[in-house]
Amino acid sequence: MTIIESIQYYLPELMQAMEETLIMMSISIFAAVLIGLPLGILLFISRENNNQGTILYQILNLLITVIRSFPYLLFVVAMIPVTRFLLGSSFGPIPASIPLSIVSIVIYARLVEQVLLDVPEDVGLLARSLGVSTYQYVKEFLLVEARSGLILSLTTTIVSMVSYSTVMGIVGGGGIGDFAIRYGYQRYEYGVMYFSILVMIVAVFSIQLIGNGLAKKVDKRK
Repeated sequence: MTIIESIQYYLPELMQAMEETLIMMSISIFAAVLIGLPLGILLFISRENNNQGTILYQILNLLITVIRSFPYLLFVVAMIPVTRFLLGSSFGPIPASIPLSIVSIVIYARLVEQVLLDVPEDVGLLARSLGVSTYQYVKEFLLVEARSGLILSLTTTIVSMVSYSTVMGIVGGGGIGDFAIRYGYQRYEYGVMYFSILVMIVAVFSIQLIGNGLAKKVDKRK
């Protein structure tokens, strides 16, 4: 079969793989924003308030560093008992989203911390001089000043999750990466494999383009 014929033949499987990838990505990115963003802010605040948050910062920093330094494939395998305990199964895109979500949370939390550390000190001094609360400081000053960097960091996290999601077939998570291996490489349908790679490249470029555009739009320095 030609490449086009092979792609047409495996099109139902490809569409299912894309749906599985979308499920895993949606859950993990939602987790990154819902948990990773507050965690990154907490890291920054606890680092900034040395007298009150040193121990908290050290604990969070150690936890994030350990998870980030863990080889991802081994981390996925190690999470199988946890996933099975929580969901009753370790197969499918939703169970596979648990280790992916944990990694997305810690990656985005670290990136958020770095972005907030780049906020000019004058912003913090102004907030303190006005006597605002910590919540007001974060909402009205930090997040406003850092919103462009936060969007770029989220974009970077999403792109990383696209890459990480390709190995989820090892635990039955499916996805485009699993499709490329099973229907492309293992069946010697290299055209199918390269087409799958092309799909992921286009997805990454699209995500990056949208992220850059949004970041530029909200950048108050422009």
